[in-house]
Amino acid sequence: MDYHIKPAARVCAATGRAFQPGEQCHSVLVERDGQLLRLDYAAEAWNGPPQDSLGDWLTQIPDDGAKSKTLDTESLFRYFEQLCEDANPAHDRLRYVLALLLLQKRRLRLEGAHRDEDDNDFLDLIGSKSEGPYQIPDQSLDEDEIAQLQAGLSQQLEEEWS
Repeated sequence: MDYHIKPAARVCAATGRAFQPGEQCHSVLVERDGQLLRLDYAAEAWNGPPQDSLGDWLTQIPDDGAKSKTLDTESLFRYFEQLCEDANPAHDRLRYVLALLLLQKRRLRLEGAHRDEDDNDFLDLIGSKSEGPYQIPDQSLDEDEIAQLQAGLSQQLEEEWS
């Protein structure tokens, strides 16, 4: 599944100032009117992520001729483990989508599912090398939401690791 999140903007979302290639900026993924939007902020305009943000990261504005790298499965798995250790509810959707990617890549295996006493559904996962177990809250996302979050996540990780 592919998400359609725009690459880094060429101008700051707060000031309208043009970014220079190689400049660092703060990127945020927000949901507004049913759409996932990426907003990029210059360092001097950054006051922290908006309250409705799904995730934020520090990124570098690419050179126009820069090539993107392919993310390897082990790097994705390490990032998944970090998100599981942090267990921040603000990252539940990203953690869920990353788990779906790792299931597709067969780096995670679905061991089952369960419902807790509050009627919340969870995926029971284990790493292909016996890591875990991991209990990931089911986010009940539709295909479009998954695709958008996956694209945003892929772009975020490519930028961080490039």
